[in-house]
Amino acid sequence: MSNTATDSSETTARHNEKMKRIKAARDKMMAGKTEEKGLIIVHTGTGKGKSSSGFGMIMRCIAWGMPCAVVQFIKGTWETGEKRLLQAHFAGECRFFVSGEGFTWETQDRDRDVAAARNGWEIAKQQILDPRIRFVLLDEINIALRYDYLDIDEVVDFLLTQKPPMTHVCLTGRNARPELIEAADLVTEMSLLKHPFRDGVKAQKGVEF
Repeated sequence: MSNTATDSSETTARHNEKMKRIKAARDKMMAGKTEEKGLIIVHTGTGKGKSSSGFGMIMRCIAWGMPCAVVQFIKGTWETGEKRLLQAHFAGECRFFVSGEGFTWETQDRDRDVAAARNGWEIAKQQILDPRIRFVLLDEINIALRYDYLDIDEVVDFLLTQKPPMTHVCLTGRNARPELIEAADLVTEMSLLKHPFRDGVKAQKGVEF
């Protein structure tokens, strides 16, 4: 047998042995993970993908027959692909609510922004408390919290004390408040490395909306 073949065989053997050890450790770890609970999930950060990930979970819920709901804050005037798809084909599986009228620099009216956010939060609470709903996506609510359109203490207290034990809630948007991060079970921060917007490329269908 050539040296090359011998080296390849030894590399394969070492790899297989390493994978066996990893699998044994993984199986041992997973054996102790038996609890189920409704999670408070936060997607934040400057990178793209916060809402996209949230809507990905919505599609998972639909696939598993788990009734779900979306409440969109802030960017309600956008005609997005996910909104078109869910309303046209999955209205029975996923309720879709729009409370925002656009970003605050577009409305130029803080009182309207606050009123829209408050309305969205009331709808969100109704959906979270509905025993038929298993997953609720609060899209861009972090922006409403950042600008104090909603009271952070009220939102966190509701999630911790009134959310049904098996209901999942996902909150998206940049600059998640520290109080929300502390209360959450799962927090993901999307980091921006490169974005075509910096090179003059506008938001495009299928990628951004």
